[in-house]
Amino acid sequence: MNHVTASAHIEPDTRFRVTPFTDRANPFVSLRIGGDFVEIALLASPDASKALRSLAAAALEAAAALDAIATDTPEATGRG
Repeated sequence: MNHVTASAHIEPDTRFRVTPFTDRANPFVSLRIGGDFVEIALLASPDASKALRSLAAAALEAAAALDAIATDTPEATGRG
C-alpha cells in the first residue's frame, strides 16, 4: 500500500462495487467503498489478491467484533 491515510465511518448504507479492468497489458480490479460524502477506491493488480483476501478476513473479524459488542451492551440486551 502507498502512503495515504483516510478515515471514514462505515454506515449501514455504505455501498461496495468491484470493477475488473481486463486490459492484457495492465489488468487490475477497482474496489470502491462509498457513501454520500466519501468514496475510497482501492486498485489492486493480480499479485495483490492475497492482500485483498486478508482485507476480507479482517473485515469479517471486525464484523464479528461488532456483533459481539452489540450483544454485550445494555442497550442491545434491554438492561440499559
